Amino acid sequence: MLNFKLCVASAVLLISCTVQAAQIFVYPAKGQSKDQQKQDEGACMSWASEQTGFNPAAQMTPTSPPPPQTAPTSSVGKGLLTGALVGVAVGAIAGNAGKGAAIGAASGALVGGMSKHQQQQQQAQQQQAWANQQAANYAQQQANFSRAYTVCLQGREYTVSQ
Repeated sequence: MLNFKLCVASAVLLISCTVQAAQIFVYPAKGQSKDQQKQDEGACMSWASEQTGFNPAAQMTPTSPPPPQTAPTSSVGKGLLTGALVGVAVGAIAGNAGKGAAIGAASGALVGGMSKHQQQQQQAQQQQAWANQQAANYAQQQANFSRAYTVCLQGREYTVSQ
């Protein structure tokens, strides 16, 4: 769960950096008044939102659900038990079931612990990939909105710079 929270926090930070980088400056090229500029900016915001389906004032919502968080299927205990059972069988064939069980339990515990760690790493990587994809989607939507907003303002005879 900690990895998921870390991934979401990373995505939000990346997105907030993207939004701040998309600051737009508007200059009234034909002497429009401040009131007229505010009206035009509001109208262009609405138009750009309609055209792109994106509202920069709205809270970010994921475009897809995050990968599921599942409990690892392997563990030290499972590996220990499985290894001990296999070790008993191999040890019985070799003539020393007790020694076989001990060796099997030790190796099974090691393999079970490594497998659990690998599963946790894989889940963390999936969560990070999802968070990165969400940030990229948001950045693309922001860029599309900014282009539409700029075109609208330029059509109303403002000089626009990013």
